[in-house]
Amino acid sequence: MEPCTNLAEVVKKIKPTALIGAAATPNTFTQEIVEEMARNNERPIIFALSNPTSKSECSAEEAYSWSKNKAVFASGSPFPQYVAENGSVFQPGQGNNAYIFPAVALAVMCCGSIRIPDDLFLRAAEALAQLVSEEDLAVGRVYPRLCDIKEISIKVAMAVIERCYELNLATVLPMPEDLESFVRSQLYSNAYPSFIPETYEYGQ
Repeated sequence: MEPCTNLAEVVKKIKPTALIGAAATPNTFTQEIVEEMARNNERPIIFALSNPTSKSECSAEEAYSWSKNKAVFASGSPFPQYVAENGSVFQPGQGNNAYIFPAVALAVMCCGSIRIPDDLFLRAAEALAQLVSEEDLAVGRVYPRLCDIKEISIKVAMAVIERCYELNLATVLPMPEDLESFVRSQLYSNAYPSFIPETYEYGQ
């Protein structure tokens, strides 16, 4: 095959099932490219992950409208919901590393893992996938809602901690019986008690 000189040509010749944008080059996923992806795939994966929004390869609306609502879309920056001509409502989710790195770090700190092998990131990804609900999928989200990140991080961290013990990487022994309570006890809290003394008006 002759060398390809642009992305549209690559998509036409190779017929990929997914496009993942992470080069911070805006408008890379053009209408021509997205339409070609939709012709070649029943559910083309379009991940426009570059930040900020101004650098996104395409918008959620463009991905859905150009693919005739077939796209499986995620972005690095938030996009508003999209209402298709047929009334379908899409609420695109973010494919953000905030789902993984903080949870893995929390797990490693909680159990004192001596190493951080790739296997821990695989377990984190599997745990995250299990948190995607039918409600998420119904509106086009392939990640859980980012506003639930605290609870998501706790659940992902628990799965990673369990894997650390399976691989004999943990140094906090024995493994806590109530793992969820243990993880929650290690979280930073910004709920401080008040140290301001009570005051009263003169004469009271």
